[in-house]
Amino acid sequence: MSPQVKSNEGRSEVGHVALLLATRNGARFLPRQLETLDAQTWQPIDIFASDDGSTDQTLSILSEAATIWRKGKFTLFAGPGRGFAENFRSLLTRPEVDAAYVGFADQDDVWTTNKLARAVAALAPFGDRPALYCGRTRTVDETEGEIGLSPLFERQPGFGNALVQSIAGGNTMVFNRAAHGLLRAGALRTGFVSHDWFAYQLISGAGGAIIYAPEPTVLYRQHGDNLVGSNQGWRARLARIRAAWGGRFSDWNARNIATLSACRDLLTPEARMQLDQFAAARQKGVIGRMLDLRRSGVYRQTSGGQLSLHLAALMGKF
Repeated sequence: MSPQVKSNEGRSEVGHVALLLATRNGARFLPRQLETLDAQTWQPIDIFASDDGSTDQTLSILSEAATIWRKGKFTLFAGPGRGFAENFRSLLTRPEVDAAYVGFADQDDVWTTNKLARAVAALAPFGDRPALYCGRTRTVDETEGEIGLSPLFERQPGFGNALVQSIAGGNTMVFNRAAHGLLRAGALRTGFVSHDWFAYQLISGAGGAIIYAPEPTVLYRQHGDNLVGSNQGWRARLARIRAAWGGRFSDWNARNIATLSACRDLLTPEARMQLDQFAAARQKGVIGRMLDLRRSGVYRQTSGGQLSLHLAALMGKF
């Protein structure tokens, strides 16, 4: 598929937002998501959509949306066909994306009309310093009936937390031009576990600001086709426990270390030291790894999460 571009000339570049929309077989809910993007109080907005081999009506929905989009450009690409993380990675590396602010968008959520306005207002004071806005979500079912809120994390976000925990979904994330430059540089070098975790790790590790908003502006729809589910409730907690003891947490950590090592020169000296201490801890015996884990200063947001991290380390499962 050649890029299909619809342009709205004469738009202002001040506060311009570009949205990276990854799709695959999203026809059931995509029109509703596009409706809420169009309803944003902030403009101009460019949309860069990458479809990863849909076999339903997703492509025709996107093509039709491109013909009527009036807030900026609407560009459609063919995805790499290697899963959602690689699809978002392909969007991060696109040279066509050039905006003051860039955000991720999923195909099945609902955004409040002020989502982008609030994100831009929070990011604007940071100027040329890399900055990432993210936050909680309001979980809803297929008909948009409310299920509940994602956890409220109250500890300060930072690289030590990002090494062992992803605190916000990509659907909540907007970042400034400096942060987008970092993510593009990193994504050109390496793959990653997930785009949102990668964004949190690299931006915080480069000394950027992380703004975590407690008030949700995204309705995160739960349905049978979700690739990544909600982290809310006992079922989600049990899934995390199974991931830890089944080795998935350890595999994620190994992949994250490899990803960040490929981006080592983009990190601050303090972050490089923390990464090295965390990596070294994983290679030692029980006493050495517990000591090095403590020295590394990594942490999870809740006391229960911190306990599970230490138990996983004690058992060599981190």
